[in-house]
Amino acid sequence: MTKNVYIHIPFCKSKCKYCSFVSYPKLELKDEYIKALVKEIKHSYKGELANTIYFGGGTPSLLKEEEFAQILNLFNTDYKTEITVELNPETITLNYLKNLKKTGINRLSFGCQTFNDEILKIISRRHSSKDVENAVNYARNTGFDNISLDFIYGLPEQNIYDFEKDLKHAIKIGVEHISLYGLKIDENCYFAEHPPSNLPDEDTQAEMYLKAIEILTHNNFLHYEISNFAKRGYQSKHNLNYWNNNTYYGFGAAAHGYENGIRYYNASDLDEYIKNPLCHKHTHKLSMQEQLEEEIFLGFRKMEGINIEKINKKFNIDFREKYSAIINKYISYKFLKETNSGFSLTNEGILISNTILAEFLE
Repeated sequence: MTKNVYIHIPFCKSKCKYCSFVSYPKLELKDEYIKALVKEIKHSYKGELANTIYFGGGTPSLLKEEEFAQILNLFNTDYKTEITVELNPETITLNYLKNLKKTGINRLSFGCQTFNDEILKIISRRHSSKDVENAVNYARNTGFDNISLDFIYGLPEQNIYDFEKDLKHAIKIGVEHISLYGLKIDENCYFAEHPPSNLPDEDTQAEMYLKAIEILTHNNFLHYEISNFAKRGYQSKHNLNYWNNNTYYGFGAAAHGYENGIRYYNASDLDEYIKNPLCHKHTHKLSMQEQLEEEIFLGFRKMEGINIEKINKKFNIDFREKYSAIINKYISYKFLKETNSGFSLTNEGILISNTILAEFLE
């Protein structure tokens, strides 16, 4: 049996103004944190072959090459294992990537956000557009052939033309994968306390998203999940595991995991996690109804949609009959469409997906 693994690296040199992720500028705790992380992995990991390993953050690229190697050596991997690390472009050197390659890491995800240098300053990113170009070139020269760029749309001062330029530049650079996220200002970020001026409104964000689908699919990117586009064969295996509602380990502060029908997460406070990395902060055994709802909610994030035969067999229901009123309503509005195996959202349906999916939750 294979397993998927998420590892959280919660350190950043500074906090971006839109960020509400669990991250801390406390690099002095890095050594203690890695010791706690190793302890948790040794305690919980049962030696299964890893299908995917994903280092998220924070800023995982604040780890040294030997620290990645120390962690990866704890896992059973083979040549098929997808090992991804999120990287901040400004810290990347050719030598660093050469050494990362030696550890077995084979997929890189760079936090680009935008190629507009003025907007990068407004949101407190530490890198420039040139840093992203250099990082991608270094990765290519080091032999990495699976590179992803993250973008945010709906940023302060951003218009559709800016966003189109970002996407066209990413296509020109020649990456295999692009992730797009609409700006959301959550409570625990700088922008929540100091709202930026000149934010694109919801209609503009929707236009940006639809324009992205048009540009990327026209340039041979497969739109395979609401926020994700890939050249064929380069879909993120790790993230597809989430959307297929499969199990995974979560290691590190604030990491979430899912095993044996139980969802859990670890303490987000660094000191608390370091003191006791073996105890989950919260666990919840999902009822069959909750498992069904998650199967639907996650499945609709994929552009191929949900497989009703699989759902019927797994949950002993007749999906079409149980949800006929919701299905018929949204098909008539052209927000849902029928597929060979079930149903999926249309592009317009994606824009109101939260409203649609809420109706499937009892």
